[in-house]
Amino acid sequence: MKTHWTGCSVSPNRPRTRRQALTRKSPSKHTPAGVRPGAAKAKLSDGLGPRLRSVREQSEVTVRELARRIGVSPSLVSQVERGLAMPSVGTLMAIANELSLDIGDLFKGGARAAQTTHGPVQRRSSRKAIRMASGVRWERLTASPDSEVEFLYAVYDAGSASCGEDAMLRHGGKEYAYVLSGRLGVKIGFEEYELGPGDAISFDAQMPHRLWCIGSQPAVGIWTIIRRHSDARQPLNAAADVG
Repeated sequence: MKTHWTGCSVSPNRPRTRRQALTRKSPSKHTPAGVRPGAAKAKLSDGLGPRLRSVREQSEVTVRELARRIGVSPSLVSQVERGLAMPSVGTLMAIANELSLDIGDLFKGGARAAQTTHGPVQRRSSRKAIRMASGVRWERLTASPDSEVEFLYAVYDAGSASCGEDAMLRHGGKEYAYVLSGRLGVKIGFEEYELGPGDAISFDAQMPHRLWCIGSQPAVGIWTIIRRHSDARQPLNAAADVG
C-alpha cells in the first residue's frame, strides 16, 4: 500500500494565551493555504517546481486532481510548479507522497537525475538543499538519495515552524534529531519540549507533531527519518498547513 505523507492536521484543542492571541500574525487574504505569507514571490529552491511538474505529468495526474488529493487549491499547485511560490513543509510532503517521491527525489540531482557524485562522501560545499516557505532549510547529508533513510542537516530560521501554530504534521516512520545550535520547540501530541545544543529527541512520526524555532537565533540540527514508507493510513487534508 502506498505511503502517505500527510499535511498538517488540526492541533489538539488548547486555549491560547492572551500574548499568543496578540502576537500571532494573520496571513494575507490573498495568500494560498500551504504558502507562508509574503513568500509568493520568492524563488523556489533549485528548480524544485519544474521537477514536481515533470513527475506529475509523467504520472498522468492533472493539476486539479493533485490539488484535490492533498486538499489545496489548483492555483497553489500551479504556482509551486512554475516557481512562483514556495510550499510549506506539510504541503511539500503531501505533494511528494501523492507523486510517490522520496525525500531524496526532491533535491536537485535527485534519484531521477543523473548521478554526478562518486563515492560515499558528501562534501559540505556540494550538499543538495531545499528552502521552504516556512523558513525551513533541508540539506541532504548523503552523497546520493537513499530510499531507506532520510539523513538531513536542518535549519529553522527565527520565527519559522514546520506548520501553522494550530496545526500539526504526521507521517510514517520514526524521527531522530540532535540539536547543534539554537533552541528548538517540539510538540508531540499534547506534550511540548524545548531542546538546546546537545539535546536529542526521537519519536514515532505517526504521532501528530510540530517543530519551531525558539528565540532570535536559528535552530540547527541533524535529522534522521527511517521507515517513512511504513504509514498505511489515508492522508489528512493538507490545506490546514499554513506554515
